[in-house]
Amino acid sequence: MKTALSLALVLVATGIHAAENPPVGDAPKPNILWIVGENFANDLGCFGQENVKTPHLDALAAAGVRYTNVYATSPVCAPSRSAFFTGMYQTTTDMHHMRSHRDDDFKLPPGVRPLTHRLHDAGYFTSNLKTLGGKVIGTGKLDLNFVNEGALYTSQTGKWGELKENQPFFAQVNMPEAEYDIYDRKSAEKQRVKWVGEEWHPQVATPENVTPPPYYPEHKVVREEWARYLNSVSGADVRIGWMLRQLEKDGLADDTIVIFFSDNGRLEARGIHWPFDSGLHVPMIIRWPENLPAPAQIRPGEPDERVISLLDLTATTLWMAGVERPPLMQSRIFLGPDADPDRTYAFSARDRIDETEVRMRSVSDGRYHYIRNFTPGAGFLTLNRYKEKCFLVKPLMRELHAAGQLKGPAADLMKPFPDEMLFDLEADPHEIHNLAARPAADHRVALERLRAALDTWMVETGDRGAIPEPRDVVAPFEKEMHDWFGTPEWVR
Repeated sequence: MKTALSLALVLVATGIHAAENPPVGDAPKPNILWIVGENFANDLGCFGQENVKTPHLDALAAAGVRYTNVYATSPVCAPSRSAFFTGMYQTTTDMHHMRSHRDDDFKLPPGVRPLTHRLHDAGYFTSNLKTLGGKVIGTGKLDLNFVNEGALYTSQTGKWGELKENQPFFAQVNMPEAEYDIYDRKSAEKQRVKWVGEEWHPQVATPENVTPPPYYPEHKVVREEWARYLNSVSGADVRIGWMLRQLEKDGLADDTIVIFFSDNGRLEARGIHWPFDSGLHVPMIIRWPENLPAPAQIRPGEPDERVISLLDLTATTLWMAGVERPPLMQSRIFLGPDADPDRTYAFSARDRIDETEVRMRSVSDGRYHYIRNFTPGAGFLTLNRYKEKCFLVKPLMRELHAAGQLKGPAADLMKPFPDEMLFDLEADPHEIHNLAARPAADHRVALERLRAALDTWMVETGDRGAIPEPRDVVAPFEKEMHDWFGTPEWVR
């Protein structure tokens, strides 16, 4: 693989070394369960969201730690998953474009390996779980931007029943909600009686009781879509309840570290795909088992407000398993007696997604969020056939905009993105007011600080975003997306 900068030099520049945090050592190896949500922001009851029913995740947070400032490295699944499955920024390893390297001879750079391979070498049974008894709990989704590394999991079946006899295990569950709900649209009334396995899919949110973000217009479709998303959160909690109960029933709960998180931010028109806070800010909950001494950072029932990159799950999971972090890995360890220094910033990147070529970069310190747009003219209205078909809010807003019926933040969203954006998340959680345009004195300090941090990160990590993809790689995506989702009339 050709790289813009030697991987070794890039990672040495970041100052990350292999043995900064020793592994757990000779202690019994815990089981580790990753429960991966599809496109969820911090929209659980335990994070303060209304009109959801998440009793199992709320109980998990009460018995564990709720992390409030966790950010994905990409606002879309494949680049984000490629990063946290290797512990390397997707922009360093040439995995930053959506669903890239699916049909070429690309292999991971030297020294970069899938997390599951490292765990398997340490004696772990690994599985991408799909079923629990007769119930579907996971999709088996991978969606990684590498396909030539061999089998990624020990199990070939993804059945929960294999776990008890194969300890220690690392098991991953990729939730059906919320991503797959969007492909099977029904009327609002039919959604109220959606069946999931043997239990009702809770329909707590209704178009009448929800409050969509202010960058959307007041409209029936907007309210229906927002209720649909929130109900998918409640539906995910039902499946998670099945898993947590089965852990107890199998006698595994006291030996299993449970980690719930989402692969990227919220499934909404201005969320997923865009590096706003709603597309990057993800929930994470960790529950430590009774039979394993907990690190000092695990304080059950208390929130952890440190800035954490989703990338850091990789090295931290290795530490949990007693596996030494490999040389040059960019992922940090946030637990244990010798945890890495807390992050000041979390960095994220958006590049080509499907047929849509837009490059943006983002850095957040938990209070301020800075976004840089490298594609003049790009914005919410930029064509992406998947979003035009599956996110009903987007064509609705096109129609209302053409009729001159949008105003305020909804009208502003129809304008191309500026080159720079700065938001004060404390005062403006929906990121309506761009402070980069005319920053006051205190905001100017934050703007200059975050600008410099992003510039430094891009250089130190060898960000490959400025290297264009070959046209023969990009061109097939337009046909593929047309075949899947069609092309709107206004494009033809």
